[in-house]
Amino acid sequence: ELPSDMNGLIALGENGLDIARAAIDAAGDDARLDGSAVRILAPIPEPRRNVLAVGRNYHEHAKEFHDSGFDATAGAEAVPDFPIIFSKATTSVVGPGAPILTSLDPTGSVDYEGELGVIIGPGGRGISEENALDHVYGYTGINDVTARTLQHRHKQWFIGKGLDSFCPMGPVILTADAAGDVKDFHLTTRINDELRQDARLSELIFDIPPLIAAISSGITLIAGDIIATGTPEGVGIGFKPPKYLRAGDVVKVEISGIGTLENRFAEAR
Repeated sequence: ELPSDMNGLIALGENGLDIARAAIDAAGDDARLDGSAVRILAPIPEPRRNVLAVGRNYHEHAKEFHDSGFDATAGAEAVPDFPIIFSKATTSVVGPGAPILTSLDPTGSVDYEGELGVIIGPGGRGISEENALDHVYGYTGINDVTARTLQHRHKQWFIGKGLDSFCPMGPVILTADAAGDVKDFHLTTRINDELRQDARLSELIFDIPPLIAAISSGITLIAGDIIATGTPEGVGIGFKPPKYLRAGDVVKVEISGIGTLENRFAEAR
């Protein structure tokens, strides 16, 4: 019998995938859904705890953020020596097509950050880089939406990045067994069809194994944990003047093999 939510399925590991595959095969054509008749949620709509995220993890983005004037870590080098880890509230997670509520940022400085999300399968503490990929269940797309002025004002990143609806996720989880070499993944972000971000995952400063090793060195990772791995250059604050998002703008984050995560910016209701 299948669990009632994605967290339960992830906890079952390969056995859960086998059960899911068998259920799909048994259902046959009856398993097909009319996409226009359903609302697609985030792959993990209710994470067990905050989304873990990585800051300044592409060389060119680290420089553009450092030079933007919004980096509150005064005096720090543009490219970090160790991974910068922060978190986004569980209530920030929304699915494909869900509105991103720009008016929750009173400063009018909402920005986008297309990223690869890593979903943890078997958890653990003290995971080595050599064994890290054995703990990955799969991959998804994430938009690390950020209120830049709030991020700078509070001298940390949680409030600026943790607002409700500020973590669109999806459209699917690509399981690790079907992913191939993640370094070959291609990530693009488009705003109203204008290409803003274009990068390969091979350009990460800290690749997935060292990220998992760094986080798990003293924090036990659990099945269903989500790690947003960082964004490449091309975010709104990298432009002069900055190109912030407004109600009506559409953001499309596309990652090869995973698909396109599309969300529209809207006023809060």
